[in-house]
Amino acid sequence: MSQTRLRLALISCSLACSLAHPAFAQIAGNPFELSAQGGVFAPDARAHVKSAPGFGGTLGWRAQSWFVLEGQAFYSSSKADTLPEQKSTFLAYGLDARLNLRPGDNRMVPYLLIGYGAGSSKTTGTPPEALTRGIGALGLGVLFNLGSPHTYVRIQARDTWFRERNAKEFGENMALTVGLHWIFGGKPKDTDLDGVPEWKDECPNTPIGATVDARGCPKDSDGDGVLDGIDKCPNTPKGCTIDRAGCPGDADGDGVCDGLDKCADTPKGATVDATGCPSDDDGDGVPNGIDQCPNTPKGATVDAKGCPSDDDNDGVPNGLDKCPGTAPGLKVDKDGCPIEVMEKETELLDTGMIRLQNVNFETNKAAILPESFPVLDVVGQVLKSWPELKIEIGGHTDSRGSDAHNQKLSEARAGSVKSYLTQKFPDLKPEQYTTKGYGESRPLVPNNSALNMAKNRRVEFVVLNRDVLRKETERRRLLKQGEGAPADTTGKH
Repeated sequence: MSQTRLRLALISCSLACSLAHPAFAQIAGNPFELSAQGGVFAPDARAHVKSAPGFGGTLGWRAQSWFVLEGQAFYSSSKADTLPEQKSTFLAYGLDARLNLRPGDNRMVPYLLIGYGAGSSKTTGTPPEALTRGIGALGLGVLFNLGSPHTYVRIQARDTWFRERNAKEFGENMALTVGLHWIFGGKPKDTDLDGVPEWKDECPNTPIGATVDARGCPKDSDGDGVLDGIDKCPNTPKGCTIDRAGCPGDADGDGVCDGLDKCADTPKGATVDATGCPSDDDGDGVPNGIDQCPNTPKGATVDAKGCPSDDDNDGVPNGLDKCPGTAPGLKVDKDGCPIEVMEKETELLDTGMIRLQNVNFETNKAAILPESFPVLDVVGQVLKSWPELKIEIGGHTDSRGSDAHNQKLSEARAGSVKSYLTQKFPDLKPEQYTTKGYGESRPLVPNNSALNMAKNRRVEFVVLNRDVLRKETERRRLLKQGEGAPADTTGKH
């Protein structure tokens, strides 16, 4: 680097320092200051040595805000600019007086250096190899704070005057360096005692006791006009009426402050929404807090306490129960309909028939016992959803009694089942249903025990047009998969 370029750097640094805007104070007092620097060293042209990297450091003590006494050292290793380019080193050390052009407790501190010490120049192969003389120095630089009160960037240009061997005049050895500068000790200024150093406190007259933000300005988080730290109720909602301590009033005691409460006369015990009006989360007409069943499903009928009623005791409340007359003891789905309906429909799809072994009749008669009505109702519910099916209702008996008697009895019982279903479920078309008695001709198991005979006494609902069942099954499968398009029910592909 040429001397001219380094001088330009010095001038640029000087301009930057002179134009820099002042900042508030940072670390005051008499701290110690330490720096480590690196940069470019350009020896005087008369030394016939190339420019090279250089490294240095300082340790100082701030005696006054404008004056720092620093010990310094600088070292550079290079080569001669003439053949055979011997190795050349330069070492300078001494004491500097650093004159701050702005007080040292600022965020940006331009400064001048005036120094005195010793320098040592050494060129390999040139006897005597080492030359040590007294030196003088003049420099210019600036400190830029990095955000922490204790850490700066240090930019510096330094001209060291050193007289080479056999030279009559001092040469100018220029160094331009950048490094880190640390402050140890001292104390940050804080006039208003708010915990924010003066150098970044934008509100230096904060009242005692008020809390402040990172800029040192008092906060009023809830916007009620009483500063945080003085405000005894710092989370007051916007718009509330407050007392001197910053706390809101609540005349009806519902938890919503006066000024925001749109229902100032809320009954005791009722919980309220954000506006102070009684809330009813489940929408059953009974306010929360008074509602003893606060999670009533939407649409359920409730009593005065807000609890849902369930006339058939199936666990699905009135108003939501799509099968309100469910017989006692039957398990139901979420709509209140017997689960047996789904189970029997699955049996119908898998086997093409529904078999009932728990339909009871009066002894040797075709009259259905009331205890069997729920069982038949389940089948009726299934068949309602399959209006195109043709069904044979078959009656079966065990082996007790004569063949003729069992044949006649099974026919009568099958007829009773058809009559019950078509009367109970008007949607069922009687012409779609036929009856047949099989007597004891088709036992499922040998009639050699009471248990086996009970299995053989049964009613079977057999699909006669299985193709309709197959096509409807496929259509429902496609719809369930979300295909959207209805399945082909004509049998054509």
